[in-house]
Amino acid sequence: MRTLSSFLLLLLAGPVTACHRDIPSLNPPPAAAPPLRPLFLPPDDSLLTETVRTSLRHGSAPDAREAEMTTVSSFSAEQDSWVLTQRVTRSRYLQQGQPVESLVDTVLQRAVLRLRLAADGTYVRLVEPEAVLAAIREVAPKGLDVTPLERFFAPDALEARTRGEWEVKYGGIYGRAWVPGQRGYVLGTLPVGGREVTYLLERTFTGTRLTEQGDALVFSLRCLAQPGEASPQAVRDTLRLAGDPQLTPGVECDGEQLLGKGRFLPVRRGFTLRASLDGETWTWATQSTLESVRASEEEQR
Repeated sequence: MRTLSSFLLLLLAGPVTACHRDIPSLNPPPAAAPPLRPLFLPPDDSLLTETVRTSLRHGSAPDAREAEMTTVSSFSAEQDSWVLTQRVTRSRYLQQGQPVESLVDTVLQRAVLRLRLAADGTYVRLVEPEAVLAAIREVAPKGLDVTPLERFFAPDALEARTRGEWEVKYGGIYGRAWVPGQRGYVLGTLPVGGREVTYLLERTFTGTRLTEQGDALVFSLRCLAQPGEASPQAVRDTLRLAGDPQLTPGVECDGEQLLGKGRFLPVRRGFTLRASLDGETWTWATQSTLESVRASEEEQR
């Protein structure tokens, strides 16, 4: 009898389960969140103060070369474009943990950098790039050979370096739709160990996060190896448009970037690159943080 009861229960369970499957749910599954399409809308009535810390470490050496600076940036709309004006208010260079006096610090605090950007945030060009050379000549002591510094800040070199930095940080983000897991790619270069390291950065949208500056878009960062035929088309297109450069082998990187969701705010960015060059490991790391957003009028008080 016990066996018969179990058998009857199994028979009853089948129809009940089948009927349950046929009943439509009264609570439909939640719809997928619509893609986010960030627009390049910088705060043209505010000053953005950022701190930037960068370090370069060679092999297992306990001490790194470090640089720190504070920048103040403002945006102004001009003829369907934007002009970003940035000045350095504080900078210092450290070696083995000790401050080192450098003419570069004086030049950075004297020169004002101005970038022209398209309405969608695309980099256009520097405005008056020769202003840095003028600052060098103003502050350099008489008799000091500043030729290496003039080469570093020469208009063409400064233009190429500024364009590359802007593209690595913000290129391809604005004016396109993003859903979690979607990726974008950009080519980057970095002088490390006396060589120029070329790397392919993959930026993956992971969602949004509430920060002290409001909701922010969150992107994870990593470097890719030289792609093959099986690589995504977007990867191959990125390299093709850049002239099919050869990526430096032995390069790894990781990081995270947070950008304002409703307007352009560089909330935070951390990025670390490790390169194995001629059997030696170099580690370059940078961390930038948006410290404050304040009305332009406050600067004049």
